[in-house]
Amino acid sequence: MKTKQSQVNLVTLSLIAVLVGVVTGVGAIFFRLLIALIHNWFFLGELSVFEDSAAMTPVGAWGPWIILAPVIGGMGVVFLVNTFAPEARGHGVPEVMDAIYYKEGKIRPVVAVVKSLASALSIGSGAAVGREGPIIQIGSSFGSSFAQAIGLAAWQRVTLIACGAGAGIAATFNTPLGGVMFAIELMMPEVSSRTFLPVVLATGTATYVGRLFFGIEPAFVVSLASMPDVEPLNWMRLGGFVMLGLACGLGSFVFVRLLAVLEEQFPRLPVNPYIQHALGMGLVGVMMYTFSQVYGHYFVEGVGYATIQGILDGHFTTIGLLMLLFVGKLLATTISLGSGASGGIFSPSLFLGSTLGGLMGAGLTQLFPEAGFTIPEFAMVGMSGVVGGATGAAMTAIVMIFEMTRDYNIIVPMIVATALAIGVRRVLSPENIYTIKLAARGRYIPKERHTNMFLVRHAHEVMETHLAFLPADMDAKTASDTLDEMDPYPAFVILHEGDHIAGVLPSHAVYDVAQHGSASAYVDHSQGHHHGYGRTKDSRGHDLPAEAFVLARPDDILHDVMRRLGRGAARLALVIDTEGVPRTHDVRGVISLDDVGHEVLRHFQG
Repeated sequence: MKTKQSQVNLVTLSLIAVLVGVVTGVGAIFFRLLIALIHNWFFLGELSVFEDSAAMTPVGAWGPWIILAPVIGGMGVVFLVNTFAPEARGHGVPEVMDAIYYKEGKIRPVVAVVKSLASALSIGSGAAVGREGPIIQIGSSFGSSFAQAIGLAAWQRVTLIACGAGAGIAATFNTPLGGVMFAIELMMPEVSSRTFLPVVLATGTATYVGRLFFGIEPAFVVSLASMPDVEPLNWMRLGGFVMLGLACGLGSFVFVRLLAVLEEQFPRLPVNPYIQHALGMGLVGVMMYTFSQVYGHYFVEGVGYATIQGILDGHFTTIGLLMLLFVGKLLATTISLGSGASGGIFSPSLFLGSTLGGLMGAGLTQLFPEAGFTIPEFAMVGMSGVVGGATGAAMTAIVMIFEMTRDYNIIVPMIVATALAIGVRRVLSPENIYTIKLAARGRYIPKERHTNMFLVRHAHEVMETHLAFLPADMDAKTASDTLDEMDPYPAFVILHEGDHIAGVLPSHAVYDVAQHGSASAYVDHSQGHHHGYGRTKDSRGHDLPAEAFVLARPDDILHDVMRRLGRGAARLALVIDTEGVPRTHDVRGVISLDDVGHEVLRHFQG
């Protein structure tokens, strides 16, 4: 039995979106506090919810036993995920996309609870994962649950999922514009006033709620953020950022592919999920401890914001260390997620980008000391490059890094590097870090998810102009013979009574009636209804069959014509060039749903 679905107006949907923003903002606060509580207990032996993400975790509370921290935390993660919500495993965003495109926007409410606990346990105990993926899934679960509770239609469920996802990003990183961009580029199949307004309201509300608790400071404090440069980017620095963009593209590809391989291979190990995850987290624990003994910091554990801030502050500048940090975090993150951790990839992408950018900045500074290269600047651009390259979301990467650093000087370098990074990664891997997991299951997410460009063409560009004008009272045999004498053979027939338009029909329908006594019917598979042409009498009738039509103007865009066809339950649109009552001489062409379908297919093939 089908569940009754309803649609609410835009005002009501927007109010629900605000509620989703409030709940997601509060959820982000409690999620971060829970991470801090677990992290302080595992690493410091203290029960405290205070944590400074920009400060390095003190080393030495447990000595070498710290290696077991991610292993112990991982056991709790496996229990929660396997027992209550398998979709909470991994980095979360692919599961949200799967719900949007393949599950009619339905996400189970339990996912929000399990994802919160499992991800907080993973991050807090040392898994090298981020907190944005979980809060995206948590916020999306809130949005979907609200929509399901009041029985909203699928498109409004999907809109509220996008609201929750954007709100989660905004509240977690204090990036309202970045949250909107994330929802637009990765979550929303349609960008229109009915979807965009709720998302903006949800992200703005969540940001406000988050700022009430965490303050208005950006995620990273950058001392270089001052007055804009008075000189344009010189060619040597521009060349350096081009090289960085190419390197970020290659690094993004390695990140995407290595994660995909480990997520596929770990479950194939001949051991149960607990041992499987213990092996992976044991490796991460060893890496943490090794870094702490050699360099005095754990570095690769958790979200890694402190390391990023240290690079931006100029504390970590040696080429060898930056290279080790990049490789170490790459392995730690992919092993964590591949073996079964619950957490995101956005923060690790920031870490990889900052270390890769810092590495290139350090190298170029030594080679060309007078060129003006700086490690912090390259680190910030590298963050945008790896985030954009890995996710495929260019605007999200650029806007979010700007909001997180508030350094406007790096906008142009970020645009250059991010565009190149995405281009390189797409050449090497068509799927991004979110969609590659779904593609492995046979769940393909369309690359161009918004309004097809074909639908913004004008009616006069696609209408069929080969028409015949015949009297409505002409019998089918005479009409068929008349059409046969025309060159070229017309695609449609306009029936008229004097100067009055009596109907329109495809030419093949005239031939069908003349030869067989009736026009071919068609089946509307989407509704299960059987339709025919409107005026056939019986198997020996001679009346010309007329089909329902709607009106369009030559300058109307196809998007509007298609909506009109849908509302009018018609398959043909008559294109006329008058504002008053249309007459026969006003007809300029005909657009059919079949022709539109063929053109759209050809558009995709091209």
